[in-house]
Amino acid sequence: MRQSNDAPVDTLGCDKLSDDNAPPKVQRYQNLLALMLSSQTKDQITAGAMKKLIGHGCTVENVINTDSQLLEELIYPVSFYKTKVRNIKRVSEILAKDWDGDIPDDVESLCKLPGVGPKMAHLTMQCAWGVVTGVAADTHVHRISNRLGWVNTKAPEKTQVQLEEWLPRELWGEVNHLLVGFGQQICTSVKPKCQSCLNRHICPSSSLKKSEK
Repeated sequence: MRQSNDAPVDTLGCDKLSDDNAPPKVQRYQNLLALMLSSQTKDQITAGAMKKLIGHGCTVENVINTDSQLLEELIYPVSFYKTKVRNIKRVSEILAKDWDGDIPDDVESLCKLPGVGPKMAHLTMQCAWGVVTGVAADTHVHRISNRLGWVNTKAPEKTQVQLEEWLPRELWGEVNHLLVGFGQQICTSVKPKCQSCLNRHICPSSSLKKSEK
């Protein structure tokens, strides 16, 4: 169901939004900022905001020196844009002071940055450093894993733990991308398209399966 790679995340995901012509250090910074902006925001909106930021000059030094109001205008209508600008400013100052303008290369240090949690840290490690450190359980992964009966959890953090207990480690890196696209197109949060889902006869949450009872 995902082999056509035509979901928004396939072309507008955070791993696609950095400037290919920028130095590696700058690309990693842009990966982190894209993930920070993406929280509770559609991929299309995040991609538009990153395009404007890169056009303005998306480097640690330039973001630090840019007025917060201008940054808010550049990333609007990203959700919670004022809070995200405050976090981006603080993160940029920390990176300049403690990391020589680069981003941390471990999950623990990333999670100490304002606005960065475990899910975002794992995705940053994968996108920016090419290292898989854990399952990134966002809202799609959490919702779909529970619908399929893979886990039985109330929070994404618990979903991550339960998935990592049984999912082979070599699949950790692809499960987020796989399920995000699936959640964007078929297993949507409201009115999932069970009719077009190949799992419809085995999924315990399928509306079709329920109607057969």
